[in-house]
Amino acid sequence: MAEQEEERILVVPLRAAKTAPRTKRADRAVKAIREHVQRHMKPDRIFIDDVLNEAIWARGRENPPPRIRVKAIKFEDGSAVVSLPED
Repeated sequence: MAEQEEERILVVPLRAAKTAPRTKRADRAVKAIREHVQRHMKPDRIFIDDVLNEAIWARGRENPPPRIRVKAIKFEDGSAVVSLPED
């Protein structure tokens, strides 16, 4: 990938996922992460890391976590990668 432009640690609230139908809550949580990163970092494209996706789906599709801490890196080409922080 290109050079790093901006790196942030964000706490993403996933309470919008609780308003979704029971079988679509994990899908709505992924969408909420994309919307939050889009609002705060303004990237052209957003890529969600596999480890982050597995963390959302770990408790099943009906019970995603209420909030999640993510690391978002925006590159010079306008794309952003969202993953779990290393700590």
